Amino acid sequence: MSSAVNAPSIPKISPLAGLPAPKDMLVDVARLDCDYFERRPDLDDPNQMVIFGTSGHRGTSLDGTFTEAHILAITQAICDYRRANGPDGPLYLGKDTHAISGPAERTALEVLAANGVDTIIQPNNGFTPVPVISRAILAYNRGRQTHLADGIAVTPSHNPPADGGFKYNPPHGGPAGTDVTQWVENRANELLREKNTGVKRVPFASALGSTTTHQQDYILPYVRDLRNVIDMDAIRDARLKLAVDPLGGASEPYWAPINDEYKLHIAVVGEKIDPTFSFMTVDRDGVIRMDCSSPYAMARLVGLKDNYRVAFGNDPDSDRHGIVTPSAGLMNPNHYLAVAIRYLLPHRSPWPERAAVGKTVVSSSLIDKVVQSLRRRLFEVPVGFKWFVPGLFDGSCCFGGEESAGASFLRRDGTVWTTDKDGLIMDLLAAEITARTGKDPGEHYTELTARFGTPLYTRVDAPATPEQKARLRDLMPEAVRASTLAGEPIVAKLTRAAGDNGPIGGLKVVTASGWFAARPSGTEEIYKIYAESFKDQAHLNAILSEAEEIVNGVLHASKGRV
Repeated sequence: MSSAVNAPSIPKISPLAGLPAPKDMLVDVARLDCDYFERRPDLDDPNQMVIFGTSGHRGTSLDGTFTEAHILAITQAICDYRRANGPDGPLYLGKDTHAISGPAERTALEVLAANGVDTIIQPNNGFTPVPVISRAILAYNRGRQTHLADGIAVTPSHNPPADGGFKYNPPHGGPAGTDVTQWVENRANELLREKNTGVKRVPFASALGSTTTHQQDYILPYVRDLRNVIDMDAIRDARLKLAVDPLGGASEPYWAPINDEYKLHIAVVGEKIDPTFSFMTVDRDGVIRMDCSSPYAMARLVGLKDNYRVAFGNDPDSDRHGIVTPSAGLMNPNHYLAVAIRYLLPHRSPWPERAAVGKTVVSSSLIDKVVQSLRRRLFEVPVGFKWFVPGLFDGSCCFGGEESAGASFLRRDGTVWTTDKDGLIMDLLAAEITARTGKDPGEHYTELTARFGTPLYTRVDAPATPEQKARLRDLMPEAVRASTLAGEPIVAKLTRAAGDNGPIGGLKVVTASGWFAARPSGTEEIYKIYAESFKDQAHLNAILSEAEEIVNGVLHASKGRV
């Protein structure tokens, strides 16, 4: 391979990984706040414009990518979208515990009130998980054809404490599709270029006291509805010793009501809410990141694994889950998805047999094997939970899961629960599995590997220019001439997902015993290679090595095939 080619590499582990965050690493909340209100985006810098990725607009006030100007423009754009496209019921607004989420929610409310949008917020400046907003939208819209509700979630998910995020969920309750986000992005950037002269706004005190602003409790309606998606009685009757670490996120206020409502004794471990996330252990790369699928970020809970039958965690917006068991420690998200599917399908008899099981193209093939063994239909989609929304909404997809620890599934009666990821029900499902079977999810995974083999899975990153990313994103299967991968014949070269024919935005190459997928990042100047082997580490290494050659041939070729 040419030395000019940037090869993917597994990131080095920081010496701070898994250790408590040092004080000099903590974010300066006062500076974040000041920059949010006072900094103006540089309109000549495309990175400082509104950019809706797979999960809305994200950035930080420290570099001008997430400021009051952005939120004014985006919220006004959403109001304009509503007027042009019909949603005119209540808008469910919620925020997570990131430092900039509070100011951004206040800005959004000022614009929503000025535009006469009926807006629902949690009382007392409270926090709201993303799945709670999705469920609230769907609950309001059930049986309605007009005056439909939608929502806004102010969150950058598991990203570092300095980050902010802002996402829109239309009346279907899930992440907005590209058609909607492109409309909002274009309109928001038009407003930014006009210095937000087209934004309607009232002072926050007026917005909070407006007749269109309604403070309603999100917590109890969600908690009381959990019995319709999880067998809470089985969990109670099993008297399991359970624990949860909300990682200082929006799910923290939900666990005490869950305990009270269902007579459970789930111990809430860790600190209370702190926007610096000073209680976190440092992630693999030396950054504070509330990633509940990372053993480094979850080190505190992993250290308690032998104290509980099952323990679980969530990220700040609670759409992701992390499952910890004595038998497995922190489970790989792919492994738990496979276990969850294997359990749910036989234990949810009201679910229609025709309903498919959804997974993303970069999720483990162990899921394929489990679904095939249960004689169900697999529905493989591109990366991004938005691809599961139509199927979860109409019940044609009973489960949707992605490799990054996000999933949701139908109610026990086969109707829609949420169309966004729900980390809380995935937590409670681990408890249900253990209560109903007497074995924790880690033990169930061991059974799966005994039957189907042990998958080895990894993801590595490499630098890529915008031009190279575009070339990879627009790749056609014919561009890859290789006929074998790691000594096996290639059986598929995919640039579109098999389930819905949606564009992968990259390439997936499959053999009988392994596969790799390569796709550009939507937010960074890198591309990602995902790979899996059902043989051994040497085979996985060979897949990665040859994947490098194939992808770099595509990225660096001027024309023709590779």
